[in-house]
Amino acid sequence: MQDGSGAYRTTGSTCLHPLSELLGIPLDQVNFVACQLSALCAAFWFRLYLSPGETSPAVRHAFATIFGIYFVIFCFGWYSVHLFVLVLMCYGIMVTASISNIHRYSFFVAMGYLTICHISRIYIFHYGILTTDFSGPLMIVTQKITTLAFQVHDGLGRRAEDLSSEQHRLAVKAKPSFLEYVSYLLNFMSVIAGPCNNFKDYVAFIEGRHTHMKLLEVNWKEKGFHSLPEPSPTGAVMHKLCVTLVSLLLFLTLTKTFPVTSLVDDWFVHEANFLTRLCYLYIVMQASKPKYYFAWTLADAVNNAAGFGFSGVDKNGNFSWDLLSNLNIWKIETATSFKMYVENWNIQTATWLKRVCYERVPWYPTVLTFILSALWHGVYPGYYFTFLTGILVTLAARTVRKNYRHYFLSSKALKAVYDIVTWAVTQLAVSYTVAPFVMLAVEPTISLYKSGHIKDAGKRC
Repeated sequence: MQDGSGAYRTTGSTCLHPLSELLGIPLDQVNFVACQLSALCAAFWFRLYLSPGETSPAVRHAFATIFGIYFVIFCFGWYSVHLFVLVLMCYGIMVTASISNIHRYSFFVAMGYLTICHISRIYIFHYGILTTDFSGPLMIVTQKITTLAFQVHDGLGRRAEDLSSEQHRLAVKAKPSFLEYVSYLLNFMSVIAGPCNNFKDYVAFIEGRHTHMKLLEVNWKEKGFHSLPEPSPTGAVMHKLCVTLVSLLLFLTLTKTFPVTSLVDDWFVHEANFLTRLCYLYIVMQASKPKYYFAWTLADAVNNAAGFGFSGVDKNGNFSWDLLSNLNIWKIETATSFKMYVENWNIQTATWLKRVCYERVPWYPTVLTFILSALWHGVYPGYYFTFLTGILVTLAARTVRKNYRHYFLSSKALKAVYDIVTWAVTQLAVSYTVAPFVMLAVEPTISLYKSGHIKDAGKRC
């Protein structure tokens, strides 16, 4: 697809341009999907033919890195240089900085570089002309750089008794080699769409200790196994690919039918009544979700296909492959509180925010975590409308739940009524809160918020 100047709407390869025109889908999106599907095939090959039992860790690290670098260049062209520059700068910090400062320097360099790129992105892409650009992988790499830096600091610079149980479990006791570092940050399973993961888990996967380590953590003998099992990810991958396919179909139909831009149409702003606007806002926000469901579930499937993402055994004795899952669709769509919704959306980013900010800052952890989340996402004004509104909605929901929920627990009927009402309120509150996030700019956001009262106020007069 080309813009008005005749240039292709992608910064990466243009070899799939005929397919883009045939499908009527922007070339940047076609490149993204092509890379992820190629990564899925490469993941199966990686697990079967470069298995840890037959291949050295160094070879597995090298192939994972080479594939990742190729996919990044294919998708983003010369803009992928930003990833490589940041990775090399932060490895320099990893090697030269003192243990007492390694996490601080890595954090400020990575977040500073990401913020500069976010600012330049506004001028380069003009409020999201490209759905997929280099800032996405850069955001994932930033998470990984800071995660590893803090875990190295925990392992080498802090006393064991000062660490939480989780910090102690994830602490890295030796600085990674250059190959381990670039493999962790740029491996083909997660470089395009994530998610962020822990360095110790990744190295255990490369070295073939991943599934056994997780089985030992959950005490596999107590789960009824007589010998150490060898879990296969095939079932989990097939299930996630089915979810991915449904999400893609919804994206190609529902999302195209109810675009976010319709929220600033004259009909919506000036003619529709309040109830219609509220329902239509919910439908449009629902229609904006499938692209996230598609990208994150496919990314999860890619990691699982390579043999990464095993989390242990669930309460029913079934193998779980959700260590890297970034969302729980069922819990999102049935959430009866804002907290429940947020906890099941972009799970790995929420975990990153908790580990590098919420658990570590001495003052105002909630406020500082929201600020870090906003900065990490970017500098579009719509993001800040969403996060500021999110703080207010979170506080309001917490207060209502604390003061009124106990009145509805005396019977199943009352509890059912409470759940239905809180589900509806939660879904509408999320739609209202998230709308600026997908609209990006100030003008459409103000237009949307003003449409909520101007017409009805006029009627009351």
